[in-house]
Amino acid sequence: MKKTFDLPIPWGNCLGLARTLIALGTAATLVFSKTDSLFGLLVNRGQAPYCDGVRAASAFCVAPDGGLEAARWVCVAVCLLTASGWRPRFTCVPHWYVAASLYNSISIPDGGDQAASVLALLLIPVGLTDPRRWHWQPTVQTGEPSRGRAWSVAVGAVFTFAVQLQVAGVYFQASVAKLSHEEWADGTALYYWGNDLAFGAPSWFAPLVHLLTSAPLTVALLTWVPLFIEFGLFLCLFLPLRARPWLLAAGFLLHLCIALMMGLWSFAFVMWGALLVLCNPIGRHVVREPADEEQRTEDPAAPESRQAADEGPSREAALQPAGSESG
Repeated sequence: MKKTFDLPIPWGNCLGLARTLIALGTAATLVFSKTDSLFGLLVNRGQAPYCDGVRAASAFCVAPDGGLEAARWVCVAVCLLTASGWRPRFTCVPHWYVAASLYNSISIPDGGDQAASVLALLLIPVGLTDPRRWHWQPTVQTGEPSRGRAWSVAVGAVFTFAVQLQVAGVYFQASVAKLSHEEWADGTALYYWGNDLAFGAPSWFAPLVHLLTSAPLTVALLTWVPLFIEFGLFLCLFLPLRARPWLLAAGFLLHLCIALMMGLWSFAFVMWGALLVLCNPIGRHVVREPADEEQRTEDPAAPESRQAADEGPSREAALQPAGSESG
């Protein structure tokens, strides 16, 4: 008997919202950072942009002399077009090219720039197989899919699952690696970070941060709770679906607090997009058109396809044999 796999249709508009947030994170870095600050002079590396090896193909390296400012705004336009949701199959490769160019060319990239580059790369196969005009549209699957359509669904689902694994790995490393540092293990790390002159809270937020980090109990909670959240996000794929919205909310709040305290707003946008992919079943819709139900056809031969289009996957795993109940 041939073994079959029940795969969800991967192109939900929850994924579209994630792409928008990731693209907006990169756009924010480009818009709110001056060209001179992005491409500064470092003592050990020289003047950016860095164009050695494969980095010579960066958008900022192929720009003509004196063209960094123009290249920056062209990259902004690409990010905003991606964020709009228009034709994912056309924008997915340019989006990755811009994100990778930014990460590899600027003087001091941060974790958000690296995450955006990796996520955009993994989402290329998902975008290339996406048949929608806009990534906000719900996907309608009617009847038995053609062979080509079935392969597109498989590629999209597998690479979306790869993104989930990548994000889960990031949170595993983020939680476990901190414990090797004494300040995180003993619960005092947030006192030092919160009051650091370079990376600490801004002046308007500093009094509250100082108050909270001055008490042993609250500073310990503020230090250890993020570790529990990050480890919980690593476990997200193994937990029941009902637990995931709570982890999603906790992750959003965690990155909001980091952005408020350290000013890393572009990093927050990228990680919010990553969390939407991690914590939601593949193919989930956060917005569904009212007329969506009228567009569907009753086809007894494809009940699973209709269910995936209506609700995103009702499965608790991204990729599993039909009939499995693993979470």
